[in-house]
Amino acid sequence: MRNRGKPLALLGLPHVAAIAIVVVLVSPGPVPGETATGSSGAPGSTGTIPPGIIAAGSTRPGQATEGATVGNGAASAIPSQPGSTAAATAITPAGSPTAAPTNVPTTVPASSPTFRPTAAPTIGPTTAPPPSAAPTPTAGPIPPLSACPILPSGNVWNRRVDGLPVAANSVAMTAAIGLSAGLHPDFSNAGGYGIPFNVVGTSTPRSSVSFQYDDESDHVGYPIPASPKIEAGSDRHILMIDTNDCVLYELFAAAKSGASWSAGSGAVWDLGSNALRADGWTSADAAGLPIFPGLVRWSEVAGGAIRHAIRFTAPQTCDGYIYPARHEAGNGSCSTYPPMGLRVRLKASVDTSGFGPQSRVILTALKEYGMLLADNGSPWYITGAPDSHWDDDELHDLGQLTGSDFEVVDTTGFINQ
Repeated sequence: MRNRGKPLALLGLPHVAAIAIVVVLVSPGPVPGETATGSSGAPGSTGTIPPGIIAAGSTRPGQATEGATVGNGAASAIPSQPGSTAAATAITPAGSPTAAPTNVPTTVPASSPTFRPTAAPTIGPTTAPPPSAAPTPTAGPIPPLSACPILPSGNVWNRRVDGLPVAANSVAMTAAIGLSAGLHPDFSNAGGYGIPFNVVGTSTPRSSVSFQYDDESDHVGYPIPASPKIEAGSDRHILMIDTNDCVLYELFAAAKSGASWSAGSGAVWDLGSNALRADGWTSADAAGLPIFPGLVRWSEVAGGAIRHAIRFTAPQTCDGYIYPARHEAGNGSCSTYPPMGLRVRLKASVDTSGFGPQSRVILTALKEYGMLLADNGSPWYITGAPDSHWDDDELHDLGQLTGSDFEVVDTTGFINQ
């Protein structure tokens, strides 16, 4: 968002004086208008929360990565996620238009310019004041995860799709992902397999993070614990949920050197908001969506139901995206390859009675809520958090289902409420 100068009358000047000054200052000519722009591109990732928390997202070159953002209102572009095979609402910057939903992929130009906000007009000295010290967090109890909504109930992540029609391109899209490839749980009872998350609070010290692609990253203090749970492998996601404020912080390609943190991109999301990233912006995920809302979590399965869509990956995506995704990370035609944001569900006719109890909960969710394409990776890999309670032998049986057991959902007009 770009700021415009305030009318002189609002600066506290007397009415007559204001008129006189306006005559002197404005007579040379009108202030040029400005247009708002937004773009992103980052491999395997794409939120922001401006000061005071309003919204989040980012882009990474060649990448295939839900929400509100904090900071400068953007997530940085990120280089192709190495080994990217592997989500809450985005807080969008004030003034960022929300594109009308459509099932026609938004194609990104081959060489679209990177959005970098221009300096806001100032009145008075241009010397920046010295930075103020960051506030010291107040110690206090950290509420459980259940204290926060994981996005509003009307958010598309949390709404069923078993009553929506099958998309006209369903056969072509499932074939592009892989008709014979098996469904695969990308999580297990091993700590290094899956995307873990950290429950933090206002008492958790905030850390400054430098970003490789900072023009679309949220520049705020991130509540990184002293010994954070971090995804293994090259993606190195760190997910943090502040349960005091119900704000989600996500980092992609996070690393620590000495006392300093760096990352490819960072996004912040207000979990009580339906705001999306600016159109074309990435986040910590390739599709410009939050990661956490799409994870399969043990607490949900233990409770007997998963009531949200599940994040999944595909080997190749097109150079476009559909709602609620805000960013692409592919280079193929959208008539041949699936776009980010594609919603797929398990066919109602599939018999799941022979699967174990953990698997049946997951498969029921795939029939009712489906899965949402958010990154480039292995075919039909669904994302979850590691937990010692998972029965890996049972979950392995999910591979008996293949791409031919799924269908693409027509989500035209299916938007956040």
